[in-house]
Amino acid sequence: MKEVNIGLLGCGTVGTGVARLLLNNTDLISARVGARLNLKKVADVDITTDRGVAFPDGVWTTDADAVVRDPQIDIVVEMIGGKGIARDLMLKAIDHGKHIVTANKALLASHGNEIFQAAREKKVDIGFEASTGGCMPVIKTLREALVGNRIQTMTGILNGTCNYILTKITAEGIPFEDALAGAQEKGYAEADPTLDVDGHDTAHKLAILSALAYGMPLNLDDIYVEGISGITPGDIRFAEEFGYRIKLLAISKNNGDSVEARVHPTMIPITNILSSVNGAVNALMINGDAVDDIMLYGYGAGMMPTGSAVVSDCVDIARNLISGRAGRVPYLSYQAENIRNIAITSIDAVMTRYYFRFSALDHPGVLSKISGILGEYDISIKTVQQKGRKTNGSVPLVMQTHLANEASVQKALKRIEELKVVSTKPVFIRIEDDTILE
Repeated sequence: MKEVNIGLLGCGTVGTGVARLLLNNTDLISARVGARLNLKKVADVDITTDRGVAFPDGVWTTDADAVVRDPQIDIVVEMIGGKGIARDLMLKAIDHGKHIVTANKALLASHGNEIFQAAREKKVDIGFEASTGGCMPVIKTLREALVGNRIQTMTGILNGTCNYILTKITAEGIPFEDALAGAQEKGYAEADPTLDVDGHDTAHKLAILSALAYGMPLNLDDIYVEGISGITPGDIRFAEEFGYRIKLLAISKNNGDSVEARVHPTMIPITNILSSVNGAVNALMINGDAVDDIMLYGYGAGMMPTGSAVVSDCVDIARNLISGRAGRVPYLSYQAENIRNIAITSIDAVMTRYYFRFSALDHPGVLSKISGILGEYDISIKTVQQKGRKTNGSVPLVMQTHLANEASVQKALKRIEELKVVSTKPVFIRIEDDTILE
């Protein structure tokens, strides 16, 4: 039986999951692949800590550079993370003719165009299923299962930390800070949760998905990103009264000559299946012109779910090696010569519906002043209610709009904030109804 040698760089949480699957399920994988996937080397700065896995003798090393140069290793699995040493080692491994598997969405979103070009020149495969959605087969679905579809929209919950926090606020009515602390206690959030709660982790994933769906280069810089730290229990309560739930969504829409790609807290109807995705799980709704809507659902992080996706990439590459067909499936779904620059729509040009909350003085004429300014910017009010109790002379004034332009909304809110009858900065959350998401 053919043997495919694997070098693992980094043996933290996910790296340990990869090793456990390769070592414990060797016979199962061999029976399905027709080759033995041999974990030949594991490089890590810590080679003494017990990972709870029975590693073979002679596997461990602290010299990652030696692993990428080893002529016997066929596949290098990068589990180091970050955009520094991981990038250097990945490019060096490619230069030495190694096939690559990685879960490093930040690296791919920022430097993927460079990495994929280097891989094309060396005619090696790159697997990155685990970079987006953990155990959900998102990459394979877009690259292979939906290859005959024109992708119209993608809407997803792609960060388990944020989804857990919003679920806790919704269920228990606790502030963001308390929900975040609970997520950190359970290990769902890092000690520094900025990358997650500010929306940038989701944006990395959306950059990858958009490139796959539309045949465009990776473009992280033009994705609009907004996090969840400003979401309050009150806004979640108001949303539920209106028939909505708040989720941090990655939203992508194909407009033909441009695409939308944005990440922000969003109100979606409780009838939308994504509104029922709770806890530390991910889900992605994809709309194709042939299949209509399909949804993928599963754990977006964790040792074994993510390790499963990494091993699936190793298996795909092993099968290519057996058949001598590296490069059979294009990295970004499209053949390289057919990838074209497609503009990402500025957030200012987006048309959607909005939720507004104003802290307004309880005086006659306040509503007419606010609605007058909104009217000047062609923002039509769908509903308006005075909600809650008076605090320091002010009461919450809550509105929903019809479709409106983002730039106009921003200008109107800036003027309203300057009114003497408005005591705090207005709050707004975008609303995506099912008719808008389609």
